[in-house]
Amino acid sequence: MEPMPLREAIARHVHDGQSVALEGFTHLIPFAAGHEIIRQRRRDLQLLRMTPDVIFDQMIGMGCVRQLTFSWGGNPGVGSLHRLRDAVEHQWPAPLALIEHTHGEMAVAYQAGASGLPCGLMRRGAQTDLAQASAAGVRHVPCPFSGIALTAVPAINPDVTILHAQQVDAAGNVLIRGIVGAAKEAAMAARCVIVTVEEQVERLEADINSIVLPAWIIAAVSIVPGGAYPSYAHGYYPRDNRFYQEWDVIARDRQGFESWMQRHVLEVPDHAGHLQLLGVSA
Repeated sequence: MEPMPLREAIARHVHDGQSVALEGFTHLIPFAAGHEIIRQRRRDLQLLRMTPDVIFDQMIGMGCVRQLTFSWGGNPGVGSLHRLRDAVEHQWPAPLALIEHTHGEMAVAYQAGASGLPCGLMRRGAQTDLAQASAAGVRHVPCPFSGIALTAVPAINPDVTILHAQQVDAAGNVLIRGIVGAAKEAAMAARCVIVTVEEQVERLEADINSIVLPAWIIAAVSIVPGGAYPSYAHGYYPRDNRFYQEWDVIARDRQGFESWMQRHVLEVPDHAGHLQLLGVSA
């Protein structure tokens, strides 16, 4: 598989109205791909992510999203996602439907999708009002063998899953090292997989706590150094905590948000231009 420019990968595989998962737990968050979706002005997307943070705040605020399926949403260590709140509370720039799960439910839903099952099962937890507050559609059923109360979660099968990873080898296999989150399950559950990577190498060295995604499940790979910034890529660069703190101020005001996005995303040709404008070395 030959790598292709990210612009071409998004244009070819991401379309209006699709369900799109952008996974990456704590690190390897695919910011570059999210920004390219914004540049190409995709609309009516159904976004999925275990922990939607700043990249989803940006995509929601730029009018790309009509539905969000998630478990916990916030600016890590800082507070609210102001564009997410504005969309829910005031329908700006468009109404936003929410399907909220626990982390466990999201993981089980991805796993069910990856396994070709209609739903996933987990032990029923403590009773909360999440089921009443969300349109997640979970059901509570008894185990047919033990009678133990179980929670059945509908499978998630994204139209497209987008990941960031450390490396791709000459054959098109992709290495994810460090915290892997739901990356494998989200990829295996999807109808199409796009991966951005830090670099291409001849051979992958998969050490402890690594996974390798085989080339046959991947539709497109793009080499995008710094593609997870401002989150971190284990072994390449740290998380920019200052950016997350600054984002809380930038995103509070609609006009300030739009001005920042115009300058830092829409008016630059690609992620390299975005990093250069921020003074970040990939």
